[in-house]
Amino acid sequence: MSVFKRGRIYWYKFMWNGEMVRESTRQTNQNTARQMEGAHRASLAKGQVGIREQKPVPTLKSFCADRVEPWAKSTFARAAPKTWLWYCFGINSVKNSTTLGNLKIDEIGPELIAQFASERQRDGLQISSINSCLRALRRVLRLAVEWGVLESSPKVKFLSGEHRRERVISASEEALYLAAALPLLHDVSIVLFDTGMRPEECHSLRWDHVN
Repeated sequence: MSVFKRGRIYWYKFMWNGEMVRESTRQTNQNTARQMEGAHRASLAKGQVGIREQKPVPTLKSFCADRVEPWAKSTFARAAPKTWLWYCFGINSVKNSTTLGNLKIDEIGPELIAQFASERQRDGLQISSINSCLRALRRVLRLAVEWGVLESSPKVKFLSGEHRRERVISASEEALYLAAALPLLHDVSIVLFDTGMRPEECHSLRWDHVN
């Protein structure tokens, strides 16, 4: 058996009469994936099916519009509005790219990703904004792997020189803040400090999200 994992999804591949059979099971359970591979092999042996044709690969633009954008909207638009705005910016940048938009997603490699970054630079974006677009592209490609559209996603290299506005609160500052905070704000702040979540992510939590 030649079952392997891409992201959370199991695939299988094997040779049959000199031809490679490769297919996503769309399953996250290894035993189920092995059973599906075995069923496919048995069907071939009985002559019930031929070598399956490869499923058509969507363009980056259509994959973003048809699958990623609806998923991001349903997941984040209400629960985490800032995250949804980030997806909107990134997805629009990817969809409208003259370098990548009309390519099939399995045609995208590191060289084309570098050209995409150069395209964003020519558009006048700052390094931080360009890297944000690259992070969105990386997320889209990883979702394609997770959803069984791609076997693997190419490496995305970010531009150096990005200005960050991060500041780590010290233990003494945390103690002073918690000592002065009202009870509810005190409890929420502890969750934020200890998990690193954004406020909107914390506020949308339910007990069934915690394990």
